[in-house]
Amino acid sequence: MRVKVLSRNPDDYLRETKLDLQRVPRNYDPALHPFEVPREYTRALNATKLERVFAKPFLSSLDGHRDGVNCMAKHPKSLSTVLSGACDGEVKIWNLTKRQCIRTIQAHEGFVRGMCARFCGTSFFTVGDDKTVKQWKMESPEYGEEEEPIHTILGKTVYTGIDHHWKEAVFATCGHQVDIWDEQRTSPMCSLTWGFDSISSVKFNPIETYLLGSCASDRNIVLYDMRKSTPLKKVILNMRTNTLCWNPMEAFVFTAANEDYNLYTFDMRYLESPVTVHMDHVSAVLDVDYSPTGKEFVSASFDKSVRIFPVDKGHSREVYHTKRMQHVITVKWTSDNKYILCGSDEMNIRLWKANASEKLGVLAPREKAAMNYNQKLKEKFQYHPQIRRIAQHRHLPKSIFCQIKEQRIMREARRRKELNRRKHSKPGSMPFVSERKKHIVAVVK
Repeated sequence: MRVKVLSRNPDDYLRETKLDLQRVPRNYDPALHPFEVPREYTRALNATKLERVFAKPFLSSLDGHRDGVNCMAKHPKSLSTVLSGACDGEVKIWNLTKRQCIRTIQAHEGFVRGMCARFCGTSFFTVGDDKTVKQWKMESPEYGEEEEPIHTILGKTVYTGIDHHWKEAVFATCGHQVDIWDEQRTSPMCSLTWGFDSISSVKFNPIETYLLGSCASDRNIVLYDMRKSTPLKKVILNMRTNTLCWNPMEAFVFTAANEDYNLYTFDMRYLESPVTVHMDHVSAVLDVDYSPTGKEFVSASFDKSVRIFPVDKGHSREVYHTKRMQHVITVKWTSDNKYILCGSDEMNIRLWKANASEKLGVLAPREKAAMNYNQKLKEKFQYHPQIRRIAQHRHLPKSIFCQIKEQRIMREARRRKELNRRKHSKPGSMPFVSERKKHIVAVVK
């Protein structure tokens, strides 16, 4: 007689110690799981709801300035160090780990218009309303030593911005014109000008380091090559551009923050039309900074809010605001891609999470696995109406909400007017102009 015996390996279902997880036998045959998609949809819905529940982006406020924060700079080597300049000429160096000010310098008389750190992180430069460019040591002075700049350059006009080369001992200032300076000399190596009265900001390209971009008050964005003594080309927009920022991963791409409430991402090879128009702010955009990955950027606006935009999308994925925060003048994305710093009118620097619902600190392997699984579920079901509605909803201050509503009505009215004009005009007399090209006046080479 033949007897069949059930044979099981105890290793498959017994724990080695009491601390181990219980082993659950799983059969992944899809025929045995007919409700897999509905179950996953429910999980994705719950994950999306929990993400909104845990979205608490505000971390802390760094207070100590006695006037509005006008500019900020990141330390190129240290993640925990950030520099800020105020409207009363005061410069502060902050330790983000302790969330304390570690050093205060009375750098200028009047506004600190711009600041930047040297690429090696040993010193930093400031420019102010007193027509001076000053270089300071990053380390605090020794006991008994006075707080004095290493070098001071006295210019003929007020400098409105400064940026340092990413690899060489060269920096650029802007004001009446763009000046390129060698650190060892007191007069500029070369001056670049193209018929404008005042330039608000200048930025070096982080990849093609000899390229510069600048924004002028006559609505121009001008591109320069340091190896030539003349500008390359310029694009003229409908309204003035306040500042621009180069993409750290794509050499030809930059984003400009404009007075017409929009941001424009350009490819410098094709300036005839922007790659993307980012439109969510309801007042002038004052500053913009890219994330180190080059996939997103953060913008600061006069409408008292900070928004995070994906580079390839026209609308923001996140908006940050507080009751106390006034006009946001400057913004920076930290080099570890985790935090955002913004400086505003009411003398505070605020620290935010770049990902609002991210859990800070060390994650256990199970937590990490669950987080990745939830992320994939949200991506899989992101276009389902209910999930999309929950993921996109943001509570806005009443002023911003009403202005968005008003602008939507105005946009619709403009569109209707254009349709009516086209309807009552001779066929072909009113050409269609795309939304991207509407804002460009001309490109001059």
